[in-house]
Amino acid sequence: MLLEFSVGNYLSFREKKTLSLVASSISDHKETNIINSERHTLLKGAVIYGANASGKSNFIRAMSTMKRIVMLSFNQSSTKPLDVAPFLLNTETEKSPSHFEVLFEILSVRYRYGFEVTNKEIVAEWLYESKKNAEKLLYIRQGDGIDVSVSYKEGMNLEDKTRNNALFLSVVDQFNGVIAKRIMKWFDNFIAISGLTHENYEMVTFKMLDNKNTAKSLGDFYDKLDLGFDGLSISKEKFDPKRIPEDAPETLVKLLIKDLEGAYRFKIKALHKKFDKKNKVVGEVEFDMRSQESAGTNKVFNISGPIFDVLHDGGVLVIDELDSSLHPLMTLAITRLFNSKKDNPNNAQLIFTTHDTNLLDDRYAKIRRDQVYFVEKDKYGASDLYSLVEYREEDGSKVRKDRSFESDYIQGRYGAIPYIGDITKILKEWQGK
Repeated sequence: MLLEFSVGNYLSFREKKTLSLVASSISDHKETNIINSERHTLLKGAVIYGANASGKSNFIRAMSTMKRIVMLSFNQSSTKPLDVAPFLLNTETEKSPSHFEVLFEILSVRYRYGFEVTNKEIVAEWLYESKKNAEKLLYIRQGDGIDVSVSYKEGMNLEDKTRNNALFLSVVDQFNGVIAKRIMKWFDNFIAISGLTHENYEMVTFKMLDNKNTAKSLGDFYDKLDLGFDGLSISKEKFDPKRIPEDAPETLVKLLIKDLEGAYRFKIKALHKKFDKKNKVVGEVEFDMRSQESAGTNKVFNISGPIFDVLHDGGVLVIDELDSSLHPLMTLAITRLFNSKKDNPNNAQLIFTTHDTNLLDDRYAKIRRDQVYFVEKDKYGASDLYSLVEYREEDGSKVRKDRSFESDYIQGRYGAIPYIGDITKILKEWQGK
């Protein structure tokens, strides 16, 4: 389970900023939105608001970048860049390393893992373990040196096998280190997706629907959302080399045959009732999901795979622009899945960005104040991240739970909204052109 994620000197985040899923002492929605582990009281997720270009997506990119480096650094060549961009609007940061750190819990043991990285190399790396209260250093890396604690036996004698652009954690994992493998598995269940390019995830949904252990959960979810169809017809066929165009280059044909051998091609149809002139059901019609159903229906279908994959196995799901192309009630339904004890038995966590202010209405969404985060850029182009529970009124008091959060946010009370000036003046200027 995730406790905290921090990033600094990466894209628009100049200073270190932290999103915490450790629950505060407030009493809001304790029965549904809280995870009680042996050591911590955690939140089941967080929602991030902010104006366009404020840095919301950059924060999500920071999460996916950290995972990518963790999962892939061992396998890349010694000359391959790490594809990390620092904060470029300041002379002090443009050549400094980016900072990533995550605090998480596995089997009641808390780990703090992080690294600092430039586009060329790992500058620093550290791993701490806490079985009770105090943290114990397992290893620390500074420049070319890696100091391994005598208690971290699985990391011993591997220091010289670590390239400048590879993480020591991934090296220990390759040599079957028990703790390293545990942490790598945690990162494997840390999934970051984009709500704007949801087509990339439909294969996950196909596989979930093809699995009898998970297909029913997805089907029940589609029924609850009332997406307009009465069922789904899914078929798959093995890759047939004969389907490759005859005029395709021979080298391409050989490559496709090699890469796609044994692969399957999925087809998905949405089933709709067909009626006669007296509105009696006389049969059903198949609609192609991709070409004949709405963009919103396609998005729900495509991201439902990653959603239920995380709900089924546990883990963390991060979604940028969750509400894009979705009706507010669909966005609300997805958030409720994670706050449900029935649908979320393995304590999966959801973090997402959105512009949907309906979720701030406590009558419907029931999101705690410590689950709401805002991102705002300052006049120097740097993004700030802060939670609603941290916000202070002019008199220094905290925001009360009986406030109208949606109305307050739209009116600019908490910041993190676009400044558009006098809208009537802008309209007159447009009309005069």
